[in-house]
Amino acid sequence: MEFFIGLVVIYLMYKLLSGVKKTDAEATSNNSQSSNMSKSTSRNQIQNKIRVSVSALDGNNEDDFSTFEIHTNFGDEPTHSKNTSAGRWLGEEETLVINGRQFSKGFFYFGGVLSGLNGYGIEPSLVDKDRPTSGMNDCDFEYQDYSLGYWPSFATLSKECRGLFLDWLASDRSNEDISIGYVFIYFYGFERRIIEDISEAKVSDVEFLAIFNEISRLLSIYGMNRSFRNYASNLLELMCILRQKIIDDAGVKIPENNNSLAFKSRLANVVKSGIALQSDVALEWLKYTGEYSLKAPARRCEEEFAKLFKLKFDKKFPEGLSIKPNKTKLKLTYCAASNAISTIDIDAGDLPDPSILKGPIKKLIPIADECTEQLHAYSRYLAKSDTSRQDIAALLLLPNELITEVKSPVIERFKSWSTKVIVEDNGLTSVKEFWLHLDMPLPKATNKKENELIISLANKVGVGVAPDFRFHQSNVKLDGDLVLFSPGHGEFFEPSRAYYQAATALRLGAMVATIDGRVDDSEMQVLQHLIDRDDSLSPSEKTSLHAYFKWRLNSPVNMAGLKARVESLNDVEIEFVKKVIVSIALADGRVDVSEIRQLEKLYTAIGLDKSQVASDIHKLTSSGVDKAKNGISTNAEFNSFSIDKALLAIHENDTKNAKNMLESIFVEEEPVIEVEVPSNSDGLDDAHKAVYNVLVTKEQWSRDEVQSIFSEYKLMIDGAIETINDWSFDMVDAPVLEQDDDIFIDLEIVEELKG
Repeated sequence: MEFFIGLVVIYLMYKLLSGVKKTDAEATSNNSQSSNMSKSTSRNQIQNKIRVSVSALDGNNEDDFSTFEIHTNFGDEPTHSKNTSAGRWLGEEETLVINGRQFSKGFFYFGGVLSGLNGYGIEPSLVDKDRPTSGMNDCDFEYQDYSLGYWPSFATLSKECRGLFLDWLASDRSNEDISIGYVFIYFYGFERRIIEDISEAKVSDVEFLAIFNEISRLLSIYGMNRSFRNYASNLLELMCILRQKIIDDAGVKIPENNNSLAFKSRLANVVKSGIALQSDVALEWLKYTGEYSLKAPARRCEEEFAKLFKLKFDKKFPEGLSIKPNKTKLKLTYCAASNAISTIDIDAGDLPDPSILKGPIKKLIPIADECTEQLHAYSRYLAKSDTSRQDIAALLLLPNELITEVKSPVIERFKSWSTKVIVEDNGLTSVKEFWLHLDMPLPKATNKKENELIISLANKVGVGVAPDFRFHQSNVKLDGDLVLFSPGHGEFFEPSRAYYQAATALRLGAMVATIDGRVDDSEMQVLQHLIDRDDSLSPSEKTSLHAYFKWRLNSPVNMAGLKARVESLNDVEIEFVKKVIVSIALADGRVDVSEIRQLEKLYTAIGLDKSQVASDIHKLTSSGVDKAKNGISTNAEFNSFSIDKALLAIHENDTKNAKNMLESIFVEEEPVIEVEVPSNSDGLDDAHKAVYNVLVTKEQWSRDEVQSIFSEYKLMIDGAIETINDWSFDMVDAPVLEQDDDIFIDLEIVEELKG
């Protein structure tokens, strides 16, 4: 018997629930979508749930039947109304007075009798003048009570809520403080008006466009509510599909949403026409597909991402991406916000549904990933407070491909100035003059950050800088000079071993040549030929070395730490250093008193015995045999001594690591990197820390998913995200969470925070 009773109960519950358009679970899900809005109504809380109870009668019943009752209070009962007039649509220009309120326009259903489009109950948007209302302006616009349930209806509102709704309708319908449930009641009328006329022509094109514009206006005011934004965007897209030409002619932009009916229709038409997909449609596809989720840089830097995506897409698919129509036909379904409207299937015609294809998406994902990676640093910079896209620091983080697209005045001025310096001043300028073109205050010192900024700016316009600490092992000084040259090092510049050998010799040569405060032309010429005559150097390496040598000749000799490093050498290594120095000093072909004194000063400066200068010169020039052995040869063409390549190579007979030894002695100190260590590495309280630890377990969450997580710790979503991001900024100077329709976690920042 219990089994039989159970079956009957299940059957009756099924029959009861099958008449309900939306399930309790769906309502709970939608509740989560909007509950974080502080001024949203109890639309986001289901207060009326189905209750079922079974009670067996006395077992002495002769028919031996068990009876049971099913009690339900799904939705409040409408308040009593004597109004029997048929409900009708009021046009935008119609005016009337309801309960003392003057309405300057219509745009809603008015009357006493009008069933929902699904045949159940009263149309929820129907304004009935005979239902009780509070007096005018008795409640403020933030008022709400239990009657403003999940699917609010004018007929079931309390008199206070009904009066407030009429006050809002009689106003300009733009008060931002009103609870969103009232806006939904108004919106239900537009849904009915459009859908009821979906296959007829009762709504003129003029009215159709006016409704479209009114919904767009509401969206601009109340679009912060995620639930309303999605439903309103969906209706606008439906309207676009129904009368595409009217919307296109009006030049109205349709807002994006996660279930874009308009895009599916547009994609289907493009594919069916046989026209290859262009970058704009391809990028839209990535936005709407379930196969890929755009990362933070794509969302935060939407315009830059689109431009970069187009450049890379056009390069990979110069003729566009061709897609063959698939056999699956397109099905477009509209799910209304109003529970009085059934799901609507839209006739899409004989169109394929390419939106379900995975092959094209797999071709687009690598392009999107590459754009994301290149915009990562730029995106992180813009996430900081008090930053702008026009900041020079922001521009320098842009990929080089976008520099010409951006058309920044700062970049354009710098490009013009740098070209003039290279042409008229042979590239030589001061660091302070360079900095004037950054539109930034002069720093107190040039540390690594400033060196990187100078190099990056020059690189953006195809100009190289000497010194470039990446290759020249020297740093820009605030009170010093630098040399600009074109073309610059470029993105793929990788110096060879010969490059570093020549650079070391050039530094030594400049040190010798400038020790007496002047540079002899013959010395400079010989050292320049050292670059030009070396066939192992590439053209770009030679350009870089010439600029580096020019900078060396125009910069003070830096001997800091040289003496200490020379003192650590053994006898063989010291002899090798002296050979190199003397060889360069004799490059002008003269051995006179001034030359000897010049070398003596240098010897003393680096901790060598100056009394050995004469004997070292004699050793190097005493015979042709010694010259060949030690790498010195007479050059008839230039009538001077020149450095043989063998001298710049590693001399196995003298030392295994001669080159490395030279570089280790004459290298400059790296710039000091100033790092601010956060004062508090554990700046979250227990509740925020617990929520953070849950969120970082995956990359993306819907608001539905996180609502229960935040509620468990009694935290509001928006406030908690702001607190966590403030902590993240303190730790790594970047946010870890980002809000859109969903909540995104930057997993790279998560790893930095772990460190």
